[in-house]
Amino acid sequence: MAGTTAPGGVDASASVEPPPAGGHLPSVATSRLMRSTRDSALRTPGLHWNDVEEHAHGPSPVVGQRQTQKMNMYQAIRDALSIALTKDDSAIVFGEDVSFGGVFRTSMGLAEEFGRERVFNTPLTEQGIVGFAIGTAAMGQTAIAEIQFSDYIFPAFDQIVNEAAKFRYRSGGQYNVGGLTIRSPTMAVGHGGLYHSQSPEGYFLGAAGMKIVVPRSPIQAKGLLLASIRDPNPVLFLEPKILYRSAVEQVPIDDYTLPLSSAETVFRGSDLTILTYGTPLFSVETALALLANPPESIAHAIPASVRGASIEVLDLRTLLPWDMSAIEESVRRTRRCVVVHEAGRIGGLGADMAAEIQERCFLRLEAPVRRVTGWDTPVPLQYEKFYIPDALRILDAVVETLTF
Repeated sequence: MAGTTAPGGVDASASVEPPPAGGHLPSVATSRLMRSTRDSALRTPGLHWNDVEEHAHGPSPVVGQRQTQKMNMYQAIRDALSIALTKDDSAIVFGEDVSFGGVFRTSMGLAEEFGRERVFNTPLTEQGIVGFAIGTAAMGQTAIAEIQFSDYIFPAFDQIVNEAAKFRYRSGGQYNVGGLTIRSPTMAVGHGGLYHSQSPEGYFLGAAGMKIVVPRSPIQAKGLLLASIRDPNPVLFLEPKILYRSAVEQVPIDDYTLPLSSAETVFRGSDLTILTYGTPLFSVETALALLANPPESIAHAIPASVRGASIEVLDLRTLLPWDMSAIEESVRRTRRCVVVHEAGRIGGLGADMAAEIQERCFLRLEAPVRRVTGWDTPVPLQYEKFYIPDALRILDAVVETLTF
């Protein structure tokens, strides 16, 4: 098709630079949340090296001497499992198809490395997997159980909520299952639909006695998983499945942990606080790019007065118990708040957070706390894109909150 001729006889189409292959908006691959250099990876906030005691009689490696390796999230999780098995002879890893690597390859090669007595398959029974894990942990071993998809965790609901979470309480502190970690892939994958794209964390928020953790990246996954395995409480560790291969960072190869029950401020701001976790962090980043530089097609809906807004973003990381002190401090400063998660609106984490923020920060708020969530329907197979809280829905909530 012939190009348009501009004044002076110049073909205007020939002077227009085509967009980059990935588009102009940030993606998981280009996200500022990812630490793609060795130096930035080694200076991850809150990172605690666990080899200090090993070097008690000699110099411990300083940051400048430590090495990193490019990993995606499933490789970082596999690295964490390998470290846990190496340093703890009582640790075992088990679940459906675990011995040959699992559906997402997070345990690939571990059975060959550590033996099939320590890394093994189980029958297809989620209740049995968690029941066995509780018994193993009660005997003092470190049990790392995998539920193949969080969508199928519900047969084990009674074991998790009525047994694991209450074990220490019911024994008056005489016994515990603190060596129990339950791993499971979670959240939407783009085509998983009603049985492979659910976010079930809300069902477990009332299970006092356990922790719930969701990482956003390879560095976070390795550090938070090792912290979960070593935590004196049972932990439900939910891994956003769409990030297994799309999220890539330079990951420290040494043994380190990141703090549980501690939110991380990933972007500093002063006009509005966004609270989220897992995959939606990247949708939030895209929404903020649209807010600052809206394309012509939506520019009419973004008032010029809000395009320069300073937005603070907190990655909650631990959902139970969440870091309320960090949330309160942030919202008191910004006076506005939006909570984002893929789980449904009713019974989701955002409902409890909004109520807690209102109780603590009501006189400071300049707008109602907004929630951007999945819809209160099963996750649709054909229209999954319209179910998840994408960048446009987040952008709409941010604009409405800023202009309230």
